[in-house]
Amino acid sequence: MRYSVRTTGLVVLLGVVMTMLDTTIVNVALETLSRDFGATLATAQWAVTGYLLALSMTVPVTGWAVGRFGTRNVWLLSLVLFVAGSALCAAAWSVGSLVAFRAVQGLGGGLLLPVGQMMLAQAAGRERMGRAMALISIPAMLAPVLGPPLGGVIVEGLGWRWLFLINVPICAAALAAAFLLLPREPGAAPRSLDVPGLALLSPGLAAVVYGLSEVGNGASPLHPAPWIGVALVTAFVVRALRTSGTLLDLRLFGDRGFAAAVAAMVCYSTAMFGFTVLVPLYSQLAEGGTALDAGVLLAPMGVGAAITMPIAGKLTDSRGPRGVGAAGVVLAVAGIVAFVLLGGGLAPMFVLGLGHGLVSTSVMAAAFKTLERAAIPAATTLSTIAVRLAAPFGVALLTVLLQTVTRVGVERPFTYAFCAAIALAAVSLVPIALIGSKAWRGSSSAPA
Repeated sequence: MRYSVRTTGLVVLLGVVMTMLDTTIVNVALETLSRDFGATLATAQWAVTGYLLALSMTVPVTGWAVGRFGTRNVWLLSLVLFVAGSALCAAAWSVGSLVAFRAVQGLGGGLLLPVGQMMLAQAAGRERMGRAMALISIPAMLAPVLGPPLGGVIVEGLGWRWLFLINVPICAAALAAAFLLLPREPGAAPRSLDVPGLALLSPGLAAVVYGLSEVGNGASPLHPAPWIGVALVTAFVVRALRTSGTLLDLRLFGDRGFAAAVAAMVCYSTAMFGFTVLVPLYSQLAEGGTALDAGVLLAPMGVGAAITMPIAGKLTDSRGPRGVGAAGVVLAVAGIVAFVLLGGGLAPMFVLGLGHGLVSTSVMAAAFKTLERAAIPAATTLSTIAVRLAAPFGVALLTVLLQTVTRVGVERPFTYAFCAAIALAAVSLVPIALIGSKAWRGSSSAPA
């Protein structure tokens, strides 16, 4: 089923924007939640952790669910789960109930982003892939920047329950738009679920994400959770390579364009997620700024990305992703270098944002450009999982490095962590160079 790009873009943005915001918007309310419910801060933190774990566990079934029930039905179900979880969170009477209802939110949210990305990729076809990925990149870019300050305004002005109530009218509009605008699909063919694969992969991803989050929050790198998760994911990979009909089609990595794009996204996302977590810490610990100062410092990054994302989409469609992605990495690295040399500043963050808008759009488009349309659901699931793992890994890696050099007594410890982010971002140039602009231009007229 081929959807209109504009129609699909409207439906996807309405559904995805609050899902992305909810990954960060609740962070600022943790102290308020612990006080209102009489719980410790560590217990209240599960309102964030539970959501992220549910997100991670749901993503692996995306491809199977779409193949079994159809894109439209899965999208509608995801929105229902998310809005129901939001309403229940607003009515929570204890930390335990809030964590449980956040998990319901996460079940819906874990499906929304990959399914939305899938619908846009299928609607755009190869010739408009860059512009389609620019659309889906907007909420993904703005959520980490706008979430904390927006959450602070809501908590101080209306109370923490409105962090969740605000989702209800937006999700209602998204449900109405999807119901009215997305065409019904023909009945999907029955497809069995790979239960053994799911039993390995979903808990494995959850354990990795949880363990890396704990390490990023100060736990030992030898914390058992990430290592158990790695063992489960490894067992899944070994099984998937030996068995047909598994939950994820790892043979897609045989496509050079897809494999190179995913590798570039992993390297770059590891650097950027880690860096954007360290920037607020640097603002408050090294410069003595407030939480508002930290939020303001991140804002120019979102502005810069918003400027270059639509430009990147058009350039990617007309000239290919390799040059656009490489230019973006160079700009992003230059922004971080300037941030280190100048000791912070809004201008370096703006430059970083300009580069980020170029990278995120072009590399994401490159992941799907050379694939057949039927392979997009599986490819979306694989790329989403890769980025979901890269994010906590980057945070944990740079945080552990910061803690280590601080413990040793090194002067300006943040500089070492920022330099690690520069190195990781620069490494992404290697897989970007393997994407291949000629193959892109040659396939632009191929049927989507």
